[in-house]
Amino acid sequence: MPSQRKPMIDALANAMRAARTVTVLTGSGLSADSGVPTFRDAQEGLWARYRAEDLASPEAFERDPDTVWQWYRARRQQIAGVEPNAGHWALAALQDQLPDLRLVTQNVDGLHQRAGHRDVIEFHGNLLSNRCHRERRIVQVDDATDLPPPCPHCDGPVRPNVVWFGEAIPEEAIAAATTAARQSDLFVAVGTSAVVQPAAGLADLARGHGARVGEINPEETALSASVDFGIRARAAEVLPALVEALLGHYTPD
Repeated sequence: MPSQRKPMIDALANAMRAARTVTVLTGSGLSADSGVPTFRDAQEGLWARYRAEDLASPEAFERDPDTVWQWYRARRQQIAGVEPNAGHWALAALQDQLPDLRLVTQNVDGLHQRAGHRDVIEFHGNLLSNRCHRERRIVQVDDATDLPPPCPHCDGPVRPNVVWFGEAIPEEAIAAATTAARQSDLFVAVGTSAVVQPAAGLADLARGHGARVGEINPEETALSASVDFGIRARAAEVLPALVEALLGHYTPD
């Protein structure tokens, strides 16, 4: 860890130590450190001739469910080949140390849960689960198939349990994330561009209710100019250092 980052990491650790409630928002930059391609970079090989946006909508699924299902099956196979990175493990360690840490993620890969994090607020759903497109209920099916399986309840088509373009964020996720932001003493955005709404508005909501705001991202974002703690580095590098600064020691499992 370059020495010039240490004072800001120490300052963020002190803010965490003093906070009663900490909310962390994670985005694709965190999963990128595990080798998960970002949504718009996921097109390769057979899928290079498609735009991701043209496959991720209810209209696309209704028009050509087989192609959409097969693309998401390929994405699931990509995710199955990666592991949580040091940033995921560090956030799980933070949950064990901070009395009220709330995690909101824009990622759909389930890597937080695989690292042991509990009660993750999933803004955009979870790619590793499925739901009925007709009834919207979560279903258990054999999804290692070439074609979308039928719903065991209504025989309607089954789709990945993710939020597509033109669909609303689940109400329970919105409610939980909004409550977390409002109640936070410290809000930290990790690896997110701070562009996609409504998640991008959570930092402003937290600040409006008195929270201090931190950002961990190697790139400048729309949020960068207004944060109290800005660390320009990869999450997988900074988060373990943050845990060490908070605890005085940190040995990843």
